[in-house]
Amino acid sequence: MPFAPKSAKKREPLNEAGLYDYALKALGRHMRTEAELKRLMQARVEPDAHGEAAVQAVIARLKERKYLDDQAFAETYTRLRQENQKLGARRVRNDLRQKGIRDDVAEEAVDARYGETNEEALARQHLERKSIRKPANEKETARVMRRLVAAGFSTGVIYKILRKWDVPDESLAALDNLDDQTGGE
Repeated sequence: MPFAPKSAKKREPLNEAGLYDYALKALGRHMRTEAELKRLMQARVEPDAHGEAAVQAVIARLKERKYLDDQAFAETYTRLRQENQKLGARRVRNDLRQKGIRDDVAEEAVDARYGETNEEALARQHLERKSIRKPANEKETARVMRRLVAAGFSTGVIYKILRKWDVPDESLAALDNLDDQTGGE
């Protein structure tokens, strides 16, 4: 039996007070950047100058009350990604940019958090957290490298870890092509 499509009920656009309540609820559910919240709110107002003005007024009010602060978001997001997920600086920086954080704010937050961090130790913690063991062949070596690159670690640190695991030089040589594809450092 096929699923019936959800009825596409058109929502009434929100006024400024309704938009403010909507924004507070959205912030209460999930930590958000200004850009993310603005995108959510724009979907709930008229697509005209009046709607844009309401969004800007709500953003200003939230900032004034310190409910919306991209600097604080970037610092918290960076700390949580480093402590909980053991991600590398490059990954966190890219994630912040995708969330709409300005480059200078993202750089400042990441540099402050990762400035004194031992990247190799963090990469080892990431491997342990993900239960990734020493690779047994070239295919597994490439998989480990891809996982670490995706987690935001530099290829120099990745090669250092693989060498300490006594991965054969042939397997490391096979990774040179992968290194070129990922934009290794």
